[in-house]
Amino acid sequence: MSLYSEYMDEIATRKKDLGLNPKPIDNADLLAEIIAQIKDTGNEQREDSLKFFIYNALPGTTSAAGVKAQFLKEIILGESVVAEITAEFAFELLSHMKGGPSIEVLLNLALSDDAVVVKPAAEVLKTQVFLYEADTDRLTAAFKAGNAIAKEILESYAQAEFFTKLPEIDETIEIVTYIAGEGDISTDLLSPGNQAHSRADRELHGQCMMTPEAQQEIVELQKKHPNAKVMLIAEKGTMGVGSSRMSGVNNVALWAGKQASPYVPFINIAPVVAGTNGISPIFLTTVDVTGGIGLDLKNWVKKSDVKGNTVFDDNGDAVLEEAYSVATGTVLTINTKEHKLYNGDTELADVSSSFTPQKVEFMKASGSYAVVFGKKLQTIAADVLGVKPALVYAPSKEISIEAQGLTAVEKIFNRNALGVASNTPLHAGSDVRVKVNIVGSQDTTGPMTCQELEAMAASVISPSVDGAYQSGCHTASVWDSKAKANIPKLMSFMNNFGLITARDPKGAYHAMTDVIHKVLNDITVDDRAIIIGGDSHTRMSKGVAFGADSGTVAVALATGESAMPIPESVKVTFKGDMKSHMDFRDVVHATQAQMLKQFNGENVFQGRIIEVQIGTLLADQAFTFTDWTAEMKAKASICISNDETLVKSLELAKNRIQIMIDKGMENHVDMLQGLIDLADKRIAEIQSGENPALAPDNNAKYFAEVVVDLDQIDEPMIADPDVNNEDPSKRYTHDTIRPVSYYGGNKTIDLGFVGSCMVHKGDMQIIAQMLRNLETQGEINFKVPLVIAPPTYNIVDELKAEGDWELLQKYAGFEFDDNDPKGAARTQYQNIMYLERPGCNLCMGNQEKASKGDTVLATSTRLFQGRVVEDTNEKKGESLLASTPMVVLSSILGRIPTIEEYKAAVQGLNLTDFVPPSADLSVKPQAVPVRVIG
Repeated sequence: MSLYSEYMDEIATRKKDLGLNPKPIDNADLLAEIIAQIKDTGNEQREDSLKFFIYNALPGTTSAAGVKAQFLKEIILGESVVAEITAEFAFELLSHMKGGPSIEVLLNLALSDDAVVVKPAAEVLKTQVFLYEADTDRLTAAFKAGNAIAKEILESYAQAEFFTKLPEIDETIEIVTYIAGEGDISTDLLSPGNQAHSRADRELHGQCMMTPEAQQEIVELQKKHPNAKVMLIAEKGTMGVGSSRMSGVNNVALWAGKQASPYVPFINIAPVVAGTNGISPIFLTTVDVTGGIGLDLKNWVKKSDVKGNTVFDDNGDAVLEEAYSVATGTVLTINTKEHKLYNGDTELADVSSSFTPQKVEFMKASGSYAVVFGKKLQTIAADVLGVKPALVYAPSKEISIEAQGLTAVEKIFNRNALGVASNTPLHAGSDVRVKVNIVGSQDTTGPMTCQELEAMAASVISPSVDGAYQSGCHTASVWDSKAKANIPKLMSFMNNFGLITARDPKGAYHAMTDVIHKVLNDITVDDRAIIIGGDSHTRMSKGVAFGADSGTVAVALATGESAMPIPESVKVTFKGDMKSHMDFRDVVHATQAQMLKQFNGENVFQGRIIEVQIGTLLADQAFTFTDWTAEMKAKASICISNDETLVKSLELAKNRIQIMIDKGMENHVDMLQGLIDLADKRIAEIQSGENPALAPDNNAKYFAEVVVDLDQIDEPMIADPDVNNEDPSKRYTHDTIRPVSYYGGNKTIDLGFVGSCMVHKGDMQIIAQMLRNLETQGEINFKVPLVIAPPTYNIVDELKAEGDWELLQKYAGFEFDDNDPKGAARTQYQNIMYLERPGCNLCMGNQEKASKGDTVLATSTRLFQGRVVEDTNEKKGESLLASTPMVVLSSILGRIPTIEEYKAAVQGLNLTDFVPPSADLSVKPQAVPVRVIG
C-alpha cells in the first residue's frame, strides 16, 4: 500500500471516529507521492493532492517542508508546470514556510544569475526573520563579493523592514466575554494533563479544552458577535495558574483566536484571556508567544467600611465586591492607544500593563519569536554593513537607581544581560535580553517544542547553552502505546538536536525517567545561572529558574537567549528554632500561611521572585522550598546559601553529573564534562574568595520582606484544597494552610502518595526509619494504599547501597521492574505499599490517577481540580498536601493522625537539618557594575 493510500485511510478513520480534519503532513515521502500525483494531470487524486500540498504541509524544517520548497523552486524556474500554482503564488507559499528549506531556496534564487527570479525572491526574503548563521553567512559572503541584491537584502534587514512594514495593531478591539470559571483557573482546564499525549496534534488536542458544551458556547458567541473576539475569563481569580502550558494557549487560540497563515492548518494566534487577578506570569509568557493579549481586570475589589478599612468575613478572608460586570456575553472594547477597557463609553479599567511597548511589538509581529529573531537578524545585518541598526524596536528598558543596591535576581540578570547600552547596574523593571545557561524540556510538552523548533527552522542547539536536558519523567509511570508512539521520536529529535536525553535513541544506556526538575537542579552548576525549563516547577535551588512554555524553551535552545523584565523580589528570612518533630515541608507551608497573615490575605509573592535565605540547607532539600514557590504563584525563587553549603551542593552536583557520564549519557560535544568543568571553576572562585556565593546587597530594595517565625510552627501543616468552600474562588488556591489538629484525627483518606519533585533522598530515608520504628510496636498494615515514587534513579541506587531500599522492599506489595514496565495505568489499588518507577507518577495525572472521589494525602504540588483525583457526581476528589512522615503515618492509620499520634511516630527521627542563618546573608554593595556578558 502506498503512503498516500495509508494517509487516505487515516483521514477516513479520523473523520469517522473523531470528526476531525486530515492531520497536517510532515513526512517527505508522503508529500513526494502527492507531488507525483499533482504532476500527473490525469490522476484522479490530483485535486485532493493539490489541496494537501498547498494547505496541509507543515512548514519550517520538517522533511515535508524540504520537499515542498524544492517543488516550488521547480515551478518558479519553469522546470515543472502546475496550472494552479503560478510562479507568483509559489513565492507566496514560500513566504509562509518560515525558514529552513524555504530560506535556502529563496537564497539560491535571489543570489542566482536568473534576472527573472532574483528580484521577487529578494522581496520575499526581506519579509523573513527565521534566518540562522548558515543563511546570514551566505548573504555576507555574497555582499563582500559585490552582489547588489545581497546588499539590498542586508540593508532591508538593518532597517528591520520585516517588522516596520507590518500593519499596526488595531486601535480598538471589540471583545465579548466568556466566564471560563470562577476562582483561579489552572491550565489543566485548558489542556488537561491526562490528554498530554495528543498535544502535538493540535486539532485533536483542541477537543479537550474545558468541555464540549463550553466549546459550543464559545462558537455561539462568535456567531452572535462576528466582529468581536471571545475573551476567556477567570472570574474572581487568576488565569493560567500552575503550568505554562503552551497547549493551553494553543487551545484557546484554536477556539477564539485567528489563523496564523491560510496555508498552515490549526496554528492559531492572538487569543485574548483575562482574570480578575490577571494572568499567571508563566502563562502570560505563553500568551506573548502567540501575540495574544492578557488582561488584569480588577473587576472585584476588597470591600471597605466607612472608615476605609477592609471588611473581612468569618473565615478572616477579605470580602470582595464587584467593581463592574464581565458576565458571559458582555461586549467590551479595548482601546490599545489609550490602554483602557470600555463598556460603551464607560471606562472600566486601565490595562496599560498589557500594552507595554514590548507586548505591542509581539502583537504586531504575531508573536514574540518573530521579535526575538528579528532583533538578532537586524543586529547581524547592521554589523555586516558597518552601520548602526535603525531604532525600530522599543529599546531595552534600562532602569538604574543611584545608590540602591542589587537584589540577588538583579545581580543574576546584570551578569547575564545582553545588548545593554548603559554601564550602570540594572534594577527591577528593566526589560532585557539575557543569556540562558541551562535549558530543560519535559516529555509531555517536548513534542510541541520539537514542532516549535521545526517551525522556526532551528536544527542544532545554540553553542552558548551550557547544559540542556530532555526528560522522560512525565511518562515514566506507564509505557503504553501512547508513550511508545511519542517518546522514542522525541528522544531521537532532541538527541540529534544536541540535548542530553533521558532515553538513548540507540538503546545504549538504561532509560532514565528521573524528574526533570531534579536533573536540572543537578546540572545547574552556578548560583548565578539562568535556567529555562518546560514545566512550571522549573525552580532550582541554585541560580534563578523560570518555568516556561514549549515555545520559550525552543527559543532558548535555538538562540541561547531569553527576554524578560527583571522581576521585583520578596525577601524571606527566618527566626526562631525548628521543633524536632517538624519536617522542612512544614516550614514551606508555614511560609505561605504566615505571609498571607502578615499582609492581610494579599499574596505578595504573586508574580515576583522569592529570595529565601536558606543558608545551610543543601540543594536537594532547599529545592523543596523553591519547587513549592510555583504554588505560591511566584515567578521564580532564589536560595541564598553560605559559601560552605554552596560548595557542598556543587560537589554533589558534580558527582551526579559524573554518574550520568558513567551511564553513557554524554553527547558528542562533551556537554556533561563541560558542566563539571564549570562547577570546578565556580568552586575555585568561592574557595579563593574571588567570587563568594551569590548574595543580595544590604541596601537592595524589595517589594516586601517576610519573616517566618519558626517558633510558631508547632504542628505539621497541610495544604487543603478546601473543595467545599462556599466561595468557589477560594477552592484549589494553595492558600488554605491548616495545622493537623484542625482535622481532629477524624479526616479519613483513601490513598497516600510520596513522590515526585517535592521529595529527595532524605524523604526516602524517613520512610525507612518510620517503618523501623513502627515495626518495633507490632505488625505494620496499611489501611489505605501508599504509593512511593522516588524522584531519581540515583536516589534508588544510593538507598540500595545503604540498605534502606531493602527495608522498603520488605513492606512493598509492588515494586517497579524496568525490564517489564507497566503497559497500562493502574485503575484499582490495594491496601499495600507500591514502589513505583522514578518519575512524576500521580502528580501529573496524565497516566496514573487515584480513584474518582478519593481523598488523597500527598507530598505532591498539585491541588488542581481533576489533576491527581477527579470528582464523582456524589463526592469531590481531594488532594491534600503534607510532609512525607505525615503521609506515611496517615496511610497506615487510614486517616490524618492526631498531633499526639504524629509526635509518637516521628520520635527520634531526624526530619530536617534546617537551621536558619544566624545573621542576614546580605553583603556590602559592590563598587562597580557586576555585568560581565555585555
